[in-house]
Formats: sequence, structure tokens, C-alpha cells
Amino acid sequence: MNIKTPQILISEASKEIKTISAKEALSLSKENKCNLIDLREEGELNNSGTIDNSTHIPRGLLEFSLNPNSPLIQNKNIDTNKDIVLFCAAGGRSALAAKTLNDMGFQNVSHIEGGFTSMVEEGFKVKK
Repeated sequence: MNIKTPQILISEASKEIKTISAKEALSLSKENKCNLIDLREEGELNNSGTIDNSTHIPRGLLEFSLNPNSPLIQNKNIDTNKDIVLFCAAGGRSALAAKTLNDMGFQNVSHIEGGFTSMVEEGFKVKK
């Protein structure tokens, strides 16, 4: 049996998805051209806060929350006409999630290289 490591899966996904810098994401966010989705777990948010104007959808619930037939998509204030920009702590989970959303048929999906850490360094406002 040949089991792929998470690093291999992330590397493979990265070849098929759009990766943007925190600087690019900040520009999109300031221009109100994207949905920023925080994929981190509740405990991570409790420890470090989240990005202002982002929507929290834990990675394990993403596909279910963005199912167009689900009432959850309306409850999360996701505008599917805007870009979907995903982030996690460092970029691994968001890379895999971006591939999944692409596989589901979503257009204009990207993830932020370096995740939350790079966003804070770039000057995103953090709310606790």
C-alpha cells in the first residue's frame, strides 16, 4: 500500500490551485472583492483571534457549509459572486480546501500562502 503524506497531497494540490500572497489578499479585502474564509479550528481562534471581516468555517465543515443546496451557505454570508480566499494557520489546510472547492465547481478560489501568520505580518486587522 502506497500512502501519500499530507506534504505530498499539498504539493499535488498546489499545482492545481491559485495561491496568492497576503498582500494580494489584503488588496482584495480592502476593495470588498472577496470572501475571506478562516478554516482554522475554534481553539486556534480562541488563542490568536481571527481576521476582521473574515468568516469562520472550520476545515471539516467547509464542503457542507458551501453546498449550494444547504441553508448554511446563506447563514454564513458568503457571496458566491465574489472570489473565495481561504486561509488557515500556515497554508496547508487551505491549499487542500482550495482544491476541494475547485473540484466542487467553485470558480475564483485561492488560498493565502503563509496563512494567518503572513496575514498578521502584512497588517490585516485581528479581532479577538
